[in-house]
Amino acid sequence: MKFGPIHVDHIGIAVDTLEEGSTFWRLLGLIEQEHDELVSDQGVTTRFFSTSMSDEHEHPTQVELLEPTGPSTPIGRFISKKGKGVQQICFRVGDLNGLIAHLTEHGVHMIDTVPRMGSGGKMIAFVHPKSTGGVLVELTQSS
Repeated sequence: MKFGPIHVDHIGIAVDTLEEGSTFWRLLGLIEQEHDELVSDQGVTTRFFSTSMSDEHEHPTQVELLEPTGPSTPIGRFISKKGKGVQQICFRVGDLNGLIAHLTEHGVHMIDTVPRMGSGGKMIAFVHPKSTGGVLVELTQSS
């Protein structure tokens, strides 16, 4: 069964504010995306930093900063429980629906059994940390 290619798409980092969270990534020299994005159904504003310039055939690994829109949002609750820091790792896959079915058939606990819309207009699904050794894993479909 092939669901790839599979690549690290981005690492999501929960921050109090995007500006505060951006300082290090700017100093490091990562390339900041032009616009932040409000993902209202997830209660978060995102800002992406790329490790390199991308072309039409390459999608560099990114750092996604996640600022909660309020304390009762998923990221707001994450920060109040665990503090700022790495919140999830996202893998870009070739066949998101096929991989969800494969994981579910093998007893993996999914938060999303049906993909939903995420930032950048990408379809996403989350794997529950209970099935991954405590790490929230996001899956997204390759373009």
